[in-house]
Amino acid sequence: MLNQLKSDLQKLTNPKKAEILQRFFKTGRGEYGEGDVFLGLTSRQIKEIAKKYYQQIKLPGIQSLLKSKIHEERLAAVRILVAQFNKNGDKQRKQIFDFYLKNTKNINNWDLVDLSAPNIVGNFLLDKNRKILYQLARSKNLWEKRIAIIATYEFIKNNQYQDTLRISKILLKDKHDLIHKAVGWMLREMGKRNQKELIKFLDKYLFHLPRTALRYAIEKFPEKKRKYYLNQ
Repeated sequence: MLNQLKSDLQKLTNPKKAEILQRFFKTGRGEYGEGDVFLGLTSRQIKEIAKKYYQQIKLPGIQSLLKSKIHEERLAAVRILVAQFNKNGDKQRKQIFDFYLKNTKNINNWDLVDLSAPNIVGNFLLDKNRKILYQLARSKNLWEKRIAIIATYEFIKNNQYQDTLRISKILLKDKHDLIHKAVGWMLREMGKRNQKELIKFLDKYLFHLPRTALRYAIEKFPEKKRKYYLNQ
């Protein structure tokens, strides 16, 4: 089944789109996606292939996909993991969660993180101790830090905001633009549900918040209020 999945992906190779994606996902030397290889598939194509095989491919096969240099193979692996997590019970979910945490070095681009962190990590921790997120937030690994903050999206959807705020605070001094964007995005999502909490955070940490994070966080504010924060 694993070889069939890879073959299905290869059949849809689109060199022109692959070239565009390699630029978009910053695969050049010294960039965050250095060495990532693209076939040029659309997200929908990958989703359909993952859906076709998710019941047959087990964790060893998923592990093989995650170790691939081909982005679409890793993305298919992540989609399969999410599908299996959603369809299984507590014991299997714990197994998938543990497997995921052992593979954070392979969840190594922002689309892989954004698809999986809320749906696996956040979902699993919804009613559990969240200490692991704070370990990830203090990691030296870019993707582990992004996993930590993006995982809280699941909490936000359930009107739980404290971990988003605490992890955002930890990441205030981070230098990477992808972390600034992730923090701003989660603050914005929280603000949609509880603007009071967002304003309290902004008023306390405004002068420590990276500009990109601020712009994302206040994107849905009324124009007058948005300009107020931008002009501080």
